[in-house]
Amino acid sequence: MYVTIRSYKASPDLADAFAQREDDIRQLITGIDGFRAYHMIRTGDGGVATVSVYEDQAGAEESTRQAREWVQENLPGVATSPPEVISGEAFIDA
Repeated sequence: MYVTIRSYKASPDLADAFAQREDDIRQLITGIDGFRAYHMIRTGDGGVATVSVYEDQAGAEESTRQAREWVQENLPGVATSPPEVISGEAFIDA
């Protein structure tokens, strides 16, 4: 399994903007080959973090590419900076 975490900086309307587009996001992320799991989290500082799990690195990298494009096209005034991206192979699963 390969996991990618994207952390978007705090913006007053960011979480709500994502929540209003839940169906679009779900369709985008689950349509990528190797999809296993996805979670979006409201962080304590008002930001948003996402956790994407794919069978392999290719799926995880594709999710980051597509997420970046989707945010740029659909939330240009809300997500004002690129997310911090952390990714790697999962080696302990519970």
